[in-house]
Amino acid sequence: MMGLTQPVIHGTAAVWAAFQLHPPTASSIADNVDKLYYFLTGITLFFTILIFSIIFVFMIKYRRRSEDEIPEGTHTSMALELTWTIIPSLICVVIFIWASALYVRNARPPAASTEMFVVGKQWMWHIQHPEGPREIDELHVPVNVPIKMTMTSQDVIHDFYIPAFRVKKDVLPGRYTSLWFEANKIGTYHLFCAQYCGTNHSQMIGWVYVMSDADYAAWLAGGEKAESMAQQGERLFSQFGCNTCHTGDATGTGPSLAGLYGKPEKLQNGQTRVVDETFIRDAILAPSTVHVPGYAAGMPTFAGQVNEDQVLQLIAYVKSLGAQERTNAK
Repeated sequence: MMGLTQPVIHGTAAVWAAFQLHPPTASSIADNVDKLYYFLTGITLFFTILIFSIIFVFMIKYRRRSEDEIPEGTHTSMALELTWTIIPSLICVVIFIWASALYVRNARPPAASTEMFVVGKQWMWHIQHPEGPREIDELHVPVNVPIKMTMTSQDVIHDFYIPAFRVKKDVLPGRYTSLWFEANKIGTYHLFCAQYCGTNHSQMIGWVYVMSDADYAAWLAGGEKAESMAQQGERLFSQFGCNTCHTGDATGTGPSLAGLYGKPEKLQNGQTRVVDETFIRDAILAPSTVHVPGYAAGMPTFAGQVNEDQVLQLIAYVKSLGAQERTNAK
């Protein structure tokens, strides 16, 4: 952990924090998630009690009192059939619409989100801030600021889970997933891997520190001066000789990358893909899958030469080229 010293929860307090039935609500979406689960729990309990009560009453009322007793004939009731068909159907529709609206809202990070990058490894979380600082099994974030986590795994499937924020997402090898949250309460919260990932899965835990803007700025400034992710990516870009083909003036043997991020790109196979994190990752590790027309298919693969952290740094650099172009255009 860099910068300011943070409080540590230990002993009985740590055990209670880890196993309490209802974790604290500390994000902008937590209350809405809880309300849906309260509704689902209430509906479940109501119908469980209703059904078992009816079974119990009928078991007593309609029990066979002697071996010679002949039960009355049964009769159908259209009103009853419609009631127990329509009411559960309406409840299912309400749950579907409510849950879908919540899912869509939680799946779309705000445009102004601060992006951070996560690499899951057996058995730790490696997190890097765009300004450059890196953390192991810790995450420092400012309060009331939307944070987008772009995540991948270096080995097996992991699962990034912060109970207090009500967010959880699989972290997969070979591709990027993302989640977002906006922490709204200053404090310290648990971070878990919620997917069994090997022998030491239970040790893949950490802490999220939600800080005021002033404390977060002091934390960022308090550690060793580090290059930003874009600067680290630029250094790798030169180190691997990428700048000899992808020149800024588009005179190289490869396409210029300035302003490319976020735009649709038509490929040699006729497919059109948006240049996003996955596209750039494929271009680095499997360039034959994203061959652009008009350029020779001679780009080598860098698989085995760069790790997942370095790929993310190169992506940050390509993104910064788009930001530089927009700045120059102004």
